[in-house]
Amino acid sequence: MRQGRLSAVLGLAFFLVLAAPGPAAAQPADGDGFASLMPVPERAAPAAGRFRVTEALTIGGGPQSRRADSAAVRFMTRLAARTGLFLEQDFLAARLPAGQGTVSYAFERPGQLAPNEDESYVLTISPDKVTLAAPTDSGIGWGFETLLQLLSADEQGYYFPCGEVRDKPRFTWRGLLIDAGRHFMPVEVIKRNLDGMAAVKLNVLHWHLTEDQGFRVESRLFPRLHQLGSDGQYYTQDQIRDIIVYASDRGIRVMPEFDIPGHSTSWLVAFPELASSPGPFAIERHFGVFGGSFNPIDERVFRLLDRFLGEMTALFPDPYLHIGGDEVEGKPWDANPAIQAYKKKNRIPDNHALQAVFNKRLLKILQKHRKRMVGWDEIFQPGLPADIVIHSWRGTKALVEAAQKGYQGLLSNGYYIDLCQTAEFHYLNDPLPADSPLTEAQKKLVLGGEATMWAELVTPETVDSRIWPRTAAIAERLWSPVTVRHVEDMYRRLRTTALRLEEVGLTHFKNQDMLFRRLAGTPDIRALKVLAEAAEPLKTYQRHSQGVTYTSLSPLTRFVDALAPESLAARGVRLKVDRFLETKDPQLDRELRATLLRWKSNHPPVLRLLARSPALLEIEGLSLALAETCETGLAALETIAAGETKDDKWVQEKLAALAGAKKPEAHAELAVVTAVEKLVLAAAGKS
Repeated sequence: MRQGRLSAVLGLAFFLVLAAPGPAAAQPADGDGFASLMPVPERAAPAAGRFRVTEALTIGGGPQSRRADSAAVRFMTRLAARTGLFLEQDFLAARLPAGQGTVSYAFERPGQLAPNEDESYVLTISPDKVTLAAPTDSGIGWGFETLLQLLSADEQGYYFPCGEVRDKPRFTWRGLLIDAGRHFMPVEVIKRNLDGMAAVKLNVLHWHLTEDQGFRVESRLFPRLHQLGSDGQYYTQDQIRDIIVYASDRGIRVMPEFDIPGHSTSWLVAFPELASSPGPFAIERHFGVFGGSFNPIDERVFRLLDRFLGEMTALFPDPYLHIGGDEVEGKPWDANPAIQAYKKKNRIPDNHALQAVFNKRLLKILQKHRKRMVGWDEIFQPGLPADIVIHSWRGTKALVEAAQKGYQGLLSNGYYIDLCQTAEFHYLNDPLPADSPLTEAQKKLVLGGEATMWAELVTPETVDSRIWPRTAAIAERLWSPVTVRHVEDMYRRLRTTALRLEEVGLTHFKNQDMLFRRLAGTPDIRALKVLAEAAEPLKTYQRHSQGVTYTSLSPLTRFVDALAPESLAARGVRLKVDRFLETKDPQLDRELRATLLRWKSNHPPVLRLLARSPALLEIEGLSLALAETCETGLAALETIAAGETKDDKWVQEKLAALAGAKKPEAHAELAVVTAVEKLVLAAAGKS
């Protein structure tokens, strides 16, 4: 992607701010990897010189560790794939001792996959040697990822720029939630996203395994759960063990979530007698908050949960287990006479307090099985011990209140990547913002945060595009120093990171073309790709209010599903318009005209595709709106260039048309209308 001289210099300056004190660091040439690292290290100091990568490169390390050795193998494999070099060393069969090899790594001990483990590392590159040192083997894995990001090229071949990186994460909990309940995500989806997580130094996979729409884990004690609650789509225990090992090799913990007592319809398909309301129950196909919930006063519920969670805690080694606990629909509790009598007898004032009673019973079960409880905001009720973790999805208020009362917390509010918001929005969202009211001791209770990939509107074909590359911006927020907040530099580096993520098998780019070819019935999809440059899916939950009811059986194969959550091309136009109106730079004028003309001219090719593809008919209005919007923008640019001024009638007509162009079409929206509105106002001499 574009890495011009200006952006490279800006990126370098950004890194030099973080460089370790001492003599001034040498400035690397344009394109050197120091300018594109993501997440930004705690300290990075480029130096003069280059370590040349040749087929004679060898690697040695120690002590022996599966995690460190597998990280080295992945490094060698990806290095060879990216460079095309036939590396001479057979690392799998002949690992050199520590200290030997042109690339050498060393660590003190195996790392524990648990919060507050030391994940730091020091990477030093000289013209003839690369050394990587860390207290734990987890740090070795992160150091190899940084080294791969530093790989650069010139006319002589590939090289690592010389310098030193001293790095450690800002937060100990840097997670990605993948919802396999609403739409099942096969093993290959989980594994390729684990590789993506490792590439940007995320260290917790939060695996959402039960939901109203599906029970996704094999239970050998209660096989009815997965047999009746999954439509046959679930993970076997052998598959889960395999994924846990796969994640561990990459320094990633796997924390399961079993959502109770609400969002539990799939449980109750197997055990309707444990519900608060009469059955029978069927797997829920719609999305939302439903009445299927466990009966919080039935002792049989706790006997089942004790045995089931005992089975699951033996399967998942992570010290934490997420109980969900969110959005408990209280109507079945209100309608159950026995529950109401229990509340009255025990002076329980409301359903929130009743859920707290349930959670206390559940906590004892988890403590018996040596697990710590994590739950969404709703579990934050008086009386629970301070060793639980509050996971905030509704806002930072609960996170702050929890820390002030001595509870550890996680932030996901602002990191809901399923809502198709911008990378900038997520990037500037901080678990500990500068104006945090917390004391230094309370800040230590904020463990970090998680990006959340809820799966109402994604399938295995599209989920990668909703996670990546924006989650790399969240990963940087959770890893890098709090001072790293330069939005434009983040976007510059995100372009490079997005390409690198393809290397581990992620499909965020390539599946768009596949979906477009399927819709068009032809390999010539240029018109769809041009339209996609200017369009984005509707944000937040707007798609659910467009006259179509989405279910777990709905096809998610339409034009909107192939769109990127954020159009970087449209964002570029918005930025150019702002700069042009400030500077009247003729080069920006030419660039804007070229883009608007290309988008305007795209409508006839789109119409030709529609004639042969009924599935695309819904985008006709979107394409026409883009053409008309661009025509207006071109007219405004022409007026500004001529030094003329449009009258109020023209302005009002154009603004009214642009207001119409803002309306959703095919569950998508144009991302350039606001930029053209600015041009229209400027053509009338208005700011």
